[in-house]
Amino acid sequence: MATIPRLRVAICGGGISGLALAVALSRSPDVQVQLYESAGRFTEIGAGVMIWFRTWRILELMGVAEDFAKVAHATPSSAPGCGFDYRRSDSPGEGFRFQLFELPYGCIRFHRAHFLDAFIAHLPPGISHFGKRLSSYVTSPSGPTILYFADGSSAECDLLVGCDGVKSSVRAGMLQALAEETGDESVKTLGEPFWSGTVAYRGLIPVEKLVRDGREHRTIASAMMYCGKNKHVVSYGISRGTVVNVITMASSPQKEGESYGEPWVTDCSREELLDCYAGWEDEVVELLSYIERPTKWGLHSIKPLPTYVHGRVVLVGDAAHAMLPHQGAGAGQAIEDAYVLACLLSDPFATPNNLHHALSAYDAIRRPNANHVLVGSRCSGKLYEFDDEVYGDRYEELGPAIVKMWDWLWAGGPEEDAKEAVEKMKKRIVEEGSQ
Repeated sequence: MATIPRLRVAICGGGISGLALAVALSRSPDVQVQLYESAGRFTEIGAGVMIWFRTWRILELMGVAEDFAKVAHATPSSAPGCGFDYRRSDSPGEGFRFQLFELPYGCIRFHRAHFLDAFIAHLPPGISHFGKRLSSYVTSPSGPTILYFADGSSAECDLLVGCDGVKSSVRAGMLQALAEETGDESVKTLGEPFWSGTVAYRGLIPVEKLVRDGREHRTIASAMMYCGKNKHVVSYGISRGTVVNVITMASSPQKEGESYGEPWVTDCSREELLDCYAGWEDEVVELLSYIERPTKWGLHSIKPLPTYVHGRVVLVGDAAHAMLPHQGAGAGQAIEDAYVLACLLSDPFATPNNLHHALSAYDAIRRPNANHVLVGSRCSGKLYEFDDEVYGDRYEELGPAIVKMWDWLWAGGPEEDAKEAVEKMKKRIVEEGSQ
């Protein structure tokens, strides 16, 4: 006979956060997981993704690190490695390094599609549902949450998890409900994505194009951060070192918050990209010249939310804290969310009757940390582009300030965070039961 699940969890969104949570929760036999993806298959736009040592630890704890190691730029090692090599590059000729950021494991880099595939390989059969775009949901304090999809179908769950990205419909519904509950209509606008004022150009380059006359381009060996006034270029190897991923940023700080006015992602010409970085140091111009089909992105984020939880609804990943890419932290923060939430929901103490304690513990642990990184990512971009009011381009002070922005990497760790969250949940459940 089939056993009745202790919890029924519906995950809306099959990106990095949704897949990580589904894989983590699927290890608990008494938790029923259903994953709903609006597209016809799992897919990701963008080419590169990077994580840091604390996220690698989560992959180890989940038992999936071996598969991720097979698709990284190189086999991850705990030895010190290059996080980013920072250069001043917005003049012709040769630029110069003004800071080298090194740390254990360096930055661990992947092709985004390969990264997703490594999670997909660990999904149990029968839990993924495609073409399921969430239209609305109805929740109650004691009964099941009802999900309504655009195709006319519906589903029930004990907990709805919004993993549906920067344009999250779950977040919109959650903030609408919060506004109705508090009478504060301004709450509804808190989660609206806004344009950062930055346009990004992305492209991929086969490594063989970057080897000429026996000389390898610098970025084959190191993750590079080429910096200039109101612009910077990031490049690093992916796909077992066979491809270099490039993302360039061009910022108009005064336009932050304005309407972007066009699709967030479009194709663009090589000429537009090269014109944007004309007059930069030779190795940057050479690098960009090999991008044959660049894409153009309007970079959007959200402001720090006052809560990731309302009733039996919880936000994870970009739905909770869509951030700019300047610290390569979006994927890692999403996986940390998923890991902590999975540890809470997998604990036998968590039931539909006391979910509020599990979600409160998740919010208490993850929201301050993720919101801190969200704000720090924006500030880091200003440092890279010499747009910070305090440091400008005073390199002796700027370099250490950039490195200090990464202090969150060493603040606690995923195991400690998960343990603290579970202890918070259990304490509140026990206290409630004794009253």
